Amino acid sequence: MNWGVFEGLLSGVNKYSTAFGRVWLSLVFIFRLLVYVVAAERVWSDDHRDFDCNTRQPGCSNVCFDHFFPVSHIRLWALQLILVTCPSLLVIMHVAYREAKEQRHRAAGGDDCRCIYPNPGKKRGGLWWTYLLSLIFKAGVDVVFLYIFYRFYRNYTLPRVVKCELPPCPNVVDCFISRPTEKNIFTLFMVVTACVCVMLSLIEAAYLIGKRCRECLLASSGESRW
Repeated sequence: MNWGVFEGLLSGVNKYSTAFGRVWLSLVFIFRLLVYVVAAERVWSDDHRDFDCNTRQPGCSNVCFDHFFPVSHIRLWALQLILVTCPSLLVIMHVAYREAKEQRHRAAGGDDCRCIYPNPGKKRGGLWWTYLLSLIFKAGVDVVFLYIFYRFYRNYTLPRVVKCELPPCPNVVDCFISRPTEKNIFTLFMVVTACVCVMLSLIEAAYLIGKRCRECLLASSGESRW
């Protein structure tokens, strides 16, 4: 990974985020992305190799593993992290579009012309909606993936022993999951951090809406005085 480019993206996201957004970004980067890269991938690296069943019937272990692990935790988390960070990049792209439009406007009308965007990074107009929708999308992605994990792995936990009777297994066989306690700890950790991120996104959305409503009320009261 090119950490220089990634650091530039993070600094750009921080530049146009509120205080809640900076906390959210720090939480995603430190407690989700780094934990995923440094530890979680290694914990699930042996999930298929060390899934043992008390039978030598060819194909039985593969069928049982596919039944109890339809989608790997690690792949779901990777997809979740990609989708949850993309909206922040859309905000940066929107600001870059505003800056490019302002530069073209100045090049065509000269330095004395009236600015279209005096502060391209200020959350007004379309950028405000882009930022608000990005918060709703990020919270929605985390909620959807929490539901998917709950449907695939009930209560977000893995049992030590699972019983399987799918063909070609000759009878009901016992299958043993590798390091279930360690995997349960990491799963609960990722679930808790995702819930905290959802709360931060919703709080930030409420803060933006409340701030905008307050500004509208102040503007309307100022006009009524005149």
